[in-house]
Amino acid sequence: MSYLDYKVAQTPTGIRKILYLNWPLVFLLTAVSSVGFLMLYSVAGGDIDRWARPQMERFAVGMVVMMALAFVPIWFWRGISVAAYVGCLLLLIAVDLFGAIGMGAQRWIDLGPIRVQPSELMKIAMVLVLAAYYDWLDISRVSRPLWVLLPVVLIMLPVGLVLAQPDLGTSVMLIAGGGIVMFAAGVSLWYFGAVIAMVVGLVTTVMKSRGTDWQLLHDYQFRRIDTFLDPTSDPLGAGYNIMQSQIALGSGGWSGRGFMQGTQSRLNFLPEKHTDFIFTVLAEEFGFIGAMSLLALYVLILGFCLHSALTNRDRFASLLTIGIAGTFFLYFAINMATVMGMLPAKGSPLPLVSYGGTAMIILLLGFGMVQSAHVHRPR
Repeated sequence: MSYLDYKVAQTPTGIRKILYLNWPLVFLLTAVSSVGFLMLYSVAGGDIDRWARPQMERFAVGMVVMMALAFVPIWFWRGISVAAYVGCLLLLIAVDLFGAIGMGAQRWIDLGPIRVQPSELMKIAMVLVLAAYYDWLDISRVSRPLWVLLPVVLIMLPVGLVLAQPDLGTSVMLIAGGGIVMFAAGVSLWYFGAVIAMVVGLVTTVMKSRGTDWQLLHDYQFRRIDTFLDPTSDPLGAGYNIMQSQIALGSGGWSGRGFMQGTQSRLNFLPEKHTDFIFTVLAEEFGFIGAMSLLALYVLILGFCLHSALTNRDRFASLLTIGIAGTFFLYFAINMATVMGMLPAKGSPLPLVSYGGTAMIILLLGFGMVQSAHVHRPR
């Protein structure tokens, strides 16, 4: 029996696929998205048609996509991994050549009724191709320099294209997402230590170059760093968003001001309240308890994904699940850290909660692959 014949023979059929779905994960994703609908209704002042209803429609489409992908055999995703990666790479090249420009950046491909952001697709394709690579690679070679170089190249190619858009935040997420798969695959910690040391050395060199003849950054870039470290140094300029966000976070207290009672959002002091700073609205209206409740839902999603990965005897499926769970973690961790002033302000949506169609559907597409890995795991 060939490998493909064996895989086909192991594929569950009919009603079993529905029974094998990771149903707790489905319910948790629905719960988090429902929080998003509630908050979008609130920031629109009780207007469901402005942001909440379109978000509900996109979630419905995304759930259909997730369920459909869950029934696709896991070996199919392994087979198309290289094609998916190359396709996303070509889309990134297309963005650099004739992509649509928005908010000073060239990140989208305009397809008429919708605009696609290929860098979001690449986050999933990157995990897919790296999981397939380490599934193919003999485990004794995982930490050998030559076999570590290839995944590094696979990561840095799209990173270079995304940096040209420019989009530093997504570039960092691509590097971190690829690093998570490499770590899960068993790459030696010495490589990660070397990368961390290089980053620390680079940051130190950049900071020491300030005011010298060999200054590595422009003056305005150093001013951005100053504003990140101390937002009050420019309260009406670059530090305004973070200062208003921190005010809203603090004013929520333990239990919040109440649903639709947040002053920072209702009086429009809070910028991008339906996208990047929606977590701040939640914290102001429902307080520390509401914010921690949402965080608990996110952690439970990660927990069910990791449990599925660690109990899966298929190496590709396990690495794919860990990679997508890691990407999901980066989404909400970066957003929360940003609105609290722990990271520089960059456009980073809160997954399944912030308003936006492309990010939600692509994220649910990734969870469809997680479900596929769970449904078709060896039993």
